[in-house]
Amino acid sequence: METLIVQPKNKKQLLAVEAVLQALNVTFKKEKGYSPEFINEIAKGEEDVKNGRLTRVKDVQNIWKSIL
Repeated sequence: METLIVQPKNKKQLLAVEAVLQALNVTFKKEKGYSPEFINEIAKGEEDVKNGRLTRVKDVQNIWKSIL
């Protein structure tokens, strides 16, 4: 079958969707999204790259020699 991705906007909608699925005997699983802290870290990293705050590796073949 197909997979549906449902994105309720609040707890009330979530409970209603779960109730309907249970009433129809549809199996489902809950998955939590990423934490706000993680999302902020990713956004910060993307901003760093955009502003040139990064380290470029020129010699990928010998990368381990440069850190040892």
